Amino acid sequence: MEQTSQNSKGINIRKLFSILMLISSTISLSMIAIILYPFDPKGIRVNRIGRFWAILNIKASGIRVYIEGIENIVEPPYILMCNHQSTLDIFALLSSLRLPFKWVAKKELFSVPFLGWALKSGRNISLDRENPREGLKAMNEAVKKIKDGMNVVIFPEGTWSTNEELLPFKKGAFSLAVRTGVPIIPVGIIGTGRLQPEGCFIPKEKGKVYIKIGQPVCTTKQGPSAKTELMCEVRSCIERLIRCEQN
Repeated sequence: MEQTSQNSKGINIRKLFSILMLISSTISLSMIAIILYPFDPKGIRVNRIGRFWAILNIKASGIRVYIEGIENIVEPPYILMCNHQSTLDIFALLSSLRLPFKWVAKKELFSVPFLGWALKSGRNISLDRENPREGLKAMNEAVKKIKDGMNVVIFPEGTWSTNEELLPFKKGAFSLAVRTGVPIIPVGIIGTGRLQPEGCFIPKEKGKVYIKIGQPVCTTKQGPSAKTELMCEVRSCIERLIRCEQN
């Protein structure tokens, strides 16, 4: 009984530390990002700050991230497409991908105090799913950034999956890939949904997250079925990456 009480106390202390770290680091580093905004036209410095922010919070939560297949990222730019199960996906990717990139994220995130301001300062891409005109504008912005040599990270499901199965993919991400002709890197993320399920402000327990990076998928196909074929191929790649780790 005494041992159980001590373990519970240790867990509560870790959670309190994680919450304090998340709040304090988000506020302080977001303010630094805002100050840097006028002097960082491509958002490279802010991207580094984001990585530091993610590393701080991953460590504070007792999470270890293992990445495999980084050698597949050879000649950027790429469009990285990942499965999405948790807020923890963002921290895991930021802390482990040692290359500059921009998020294509739903516009609601850009309205969140401090976090949203940092996203804007990093010149990430706000996607309005409810407004086709604004959505097209976001895609045009993404095309420009990719053609300028910047990597882009997209969650093609568009929202979280509440289990380990992939949700249907949105076609917009694949329209972007076909327009730019830039290869897609499929990425499988395993473990985040269990460690920080929907509704959890921080990870509920310590644990391991695995990121598996697949081989680039060519996007130079043309024709009316190009997007559909590409979507099926990328989905199949991500499913294999996830299942390979789970098995």
